[in-house]
Amino acid sequence: MLAFLLEIRQWWTVGAIYPFAAFMAAIWALWFVRLALARRYKPWVRPHAATTSVIIPVVDEPVDLFHTVLDRIIDQQPTEMVVVINGKRNEVLESVCDQLGVFWVWTETPGKRNALRVGLEVCTGDIAVLVDSDTMWTPTTLSELVKPFRDAEVGGVTTRQRILDPGRSILTRWADWLESVRCQYSLPAMSVLGTVGCLPGRTIAFRRQILLDCMEDFLGEKFLGVFLEVSDDRTLTNYTLKQGYKTVYQATSLVYTDAPLELRKLAKQQYRWARGSQYNTLRMLPWMLRRAKMLALFYSVDIAVPFVLLGSFASWGVALWHRTGPSLYSDLPLPVTQWKAVALVLVLAAVMSLLSVAVRFGRHFAYRAQDLIYLPVFMVINTCILLPVRLLGFFRMGHNASWGTRKDSFAGERARSPKVVIPYLLGSAMLIGAVMMSV
Repeated sequence: MLAFLLEIRQWWTVGAIYPFAAFMAAIWALWFVRLALARRYKPWVRPHAATTSVIIPVVDEPVDLFHTVLDRIIDQQPTEMVVVINGKRNEVLESVCDQLGVFWVWTETPGKRNALRVGLEVCTGDIAVLVDSDTMWTPTTLSELVKPFRDAEVGGVTTRQRILDPGRSILTRWADWLESVRCQYSLPAMSVLGTVGCLPGRTIAFRRQILLDCMEDFLGEKFLGVFLEVSDDRTLTNYTLKQGYKTVYQATSLVYTDAPLELRKLAKQQYRWARGSQYNTLRMLPWMLRRAKMLALFYSVDIAVPFVLLGSFASWGVALWHRTGPSLYSDLPLPVTQWKAVALVLVLAAVMSLLSVAVRFGRHFAYRAQDLIYLPVFMVINTCILLPVRLLGFFRMGHNASWGTRKDSFAGERARSPKVVIPYLLGSAMLIGAVMMSV
């Protein structure tokens, strides 16, 4: 933010045009567009009656947690429920289902996609509700979730999602902050346009026929020659949009989920999400450019920002240390000693970045003001973990891998394709371009 403001100042005073400043100005303009759209959002309020089939794929969960998850769903009386245990037999979870009177099936094939197929085969409801096995419903989750289906053009609906007991650790607090930001800005904005690009999968509802129509592709479609079983929610959202339906967000349908308490598990989770999100963006980009240009812009910027930031950090650091190139900092009262000047610039940059985040995500801080205290730590996590993880996820999006955070779950397809080099070439080109843009 500091460099952006200094570049804007030189742009205004001496007419020097900086590509980085132009890019960041566009980012801020896009943020205002997103904010304006989000302000127009209103949840559906009229009730809607529909038959509902709740499908819960599960590999393994703590017994008490799984019992509570099923109990809360049962209380809301869906038309039918099916638990699909996939991978190794889990007699403990089977007994929980029997105790509560929930129908269950077992498939020895691990993986959420096959589990969804198995669940769909035994369901009959008009609306298929897909639920993660560690997701807690609130008392009106289901009744609120089906309301948008009054509109025949709506094909998929997602809930508002928060983290259980976020005060347990800084990681859970950070995860809850991310969920809050998404539910305050991105999801409402895209919902107004009828094109939520990813219906987050903790609890999502689709017209069952949509899933039946896309199931063959869902189980076998490849990217760069490899079948990738990641980002199932984004993939199903893609198929729903391609069939001509709207995908929307229902803020009054609330669920809670857990977040990793260990940094290693958090990084693995974010890595899996980064790969899935970015490969689906590239796969869906031609359609988005034709049918949902704003969605294409949102997701393209999400991919570009980490590359621009890393390239900018690298070029500015070298220039500042060696005192080369045009100095943006000549008007600042910097110490003569080189390392002190560098340290002061870094401190100023950090402060300006914190102020920028506080302004852009003011809705969340109005809701939970105490998170302002943790904002510096959030920024460290974003910069030191989320940014490199997203970059790594882009470069390795053509590689398949295990689920990462689930024992005995899908282990990944063993096939390899020479096309895996494409993300490496594209990512390297973007990184070089970002460095050149900041020189």
